[in-house]
Amino acid sequence: QVQLVESGGGLVQAGGSLRLSCAASGRTFSSYVMGWFRQAPGKEREFVAAISWSGANMYYSDSVKGRFTISRDNAKTTVYLQMNSLKFEDTAVYYCAADAQVGLTSWDRRYPSNWGQGTQVTVSS
Repeated sequence: QVQLVESGGGLVQAGGSLRLSCAASGRTFSSYVMGWFRQAPGKEREFVAAISWSGANMYYSDSVKGRFTISRDNAKTTVYLQMNSLKFEDTAVYYCAADAQVGLTSWDRRYPSNWGQGTQVTVSS
């Protein structure tokens, strides 16, 4: 099990940037694939990005590819989501997630096991 706490959400104008952080507790952080999902009002939770345990491989949804960058620091047991060129439609609650079993490229089809509480990102048009 791993506990996840997100931070860094807020209000930003369209075209702006935000960086989300997710601090994880647990001795086996480096064995987990880590990622981000988001959920807008009235919509299902959707995959955003994921990163392999080593940080060498990343996987993005088409809607954020080229604008968002996921990274991790295993020494700090933290994963980041750098969001640039934000759009109104990026407005959502963003959730950090972790799973030691779901493969990186399956994250858009399977929900991971561990979740944070979420952080709100609001993009004004």
